[in-house]
Amino acid sequence: MKKLLIIAATLSLAACSKVSLESYEKIKVGMDKAEVETILGSADNCVEKTLHTNCVWGDEAKNIEITLVSDKVTLYSKHGLANK
Repeated sequence: MKKLLIIAATLSLAACSKVSLESYEKIKVGMDKAEVETILGSADNCVEKTLHTNCVWGDEAKNIEITLVSDKVTLYSKHGLANK
């Protein structure tokens, strides 16, 4: 049981580490959602609107938010990611 918790915690930390300034700088307008997922993994939350989809990777303290139209990046922003 203890090993399972350690593995789960490690995987959780690995997923969070993809939300970084380095990853953010790889995102470009026009990228496909699949390309973004290669960099960041699956989004933590996506909300589909009439003409676009907003997806967030990370949490309230540290995240990357991307707006997609026809599964292409049109806007993106970061919160809580600083230069080291």
